[in-house]
Amino acid sequence: ETQSAMALEAALDLMRRMPPGQIQEDLGDVLAIVPDLVEDLLSAVDPPLKEARDPVSNKDYLLCDYNRDGDSYRSPWSNQYDPPLDDGIVPTDELRKLEITANEAFDQYREQYYEGGVSSAYFWENDGGFACCIVIKKDGTGASGGTWNSIHVVEVKVNDKEKQATYTLVTTIMLALKSANPEVGSAGLAGNLTRREEKRAAYTDNVSHLSNIGDMIEKMENRMRESMSEVYFGKTKEIVDSIKSSTSLKAARDKEAGQKNLIAEMMKRQGK
Repeated sequence: ETQSAMALEAALDLMRRMPPGQIQEDLGDVLAIVPDLVEDLLSAVDPPLKEARDPVSNKDYLLCDYNRDGDSYRSPWSNQYDPPLDDGIVPTDELRKLEITANEAFDQYREQYYEGGVSSAYFWENDGGFACCIVIKKDGTGASGGTWNSIHVVEVKVNDKEKQATYTLVTTIMLALKSANPEVGSAGLAGNLTRREEKRAAYTDNVSHLSNIGDMIEKMENRMRESMSEVYFGKTKEIVDSIKSSTSLKAARDKEAGQKNLIAEMMKRQGK
């Protein structure tokens, strides 16, 4: 047991050091070395989201650890597993109704903010309440594109007497960008960011939970989008500018000479 825990810790430490843009390939390589850790690693590491088509509803949905049972994945649209699974885990009738409403709501949210892509919502029972996972994926197009993956896991602790609930949100965003130009070559940028937030709010019924959860996710995504823009793009520009100036060397020398001439002229006037 101790050796298994040490192997898992070492595998997770290795995954944290690998380039985010090739996490899927690296995860497969690690699992080939330690196949006994398949379940632990798949639940601890967030690989890029994959899409599947529900043959019943003819709608796309996303595959993640929260709708997986063995090698099968449950569609949020039809509530059926693919490949078929007779004893697959499904939400209770009450949570299933909430799951359907959530998928419709976040489908509109995705269209409003992302103008495309795929989203899915999965619900399950949890001690003291319930939990859910909201996942969104958007792929760029063309030679210069990329992929945005956002994974929101929410744990809801309910107090029926006070009609208050505690919402704990953990959000992971994985961003991969690529640019290809025949004149300057190709470049890539990839990274991920995880943030956690807890909020206590009132609720009236199950649907009001969705309003509270949606508000948290919307604000969290906006904050993290700004943070990633500042960290990745701002820092990248700063590094590039330190390597190569955006202005020509002649222009920089002319500017420096002009400053020196201005200082010299001011000193002459002060001397008079």
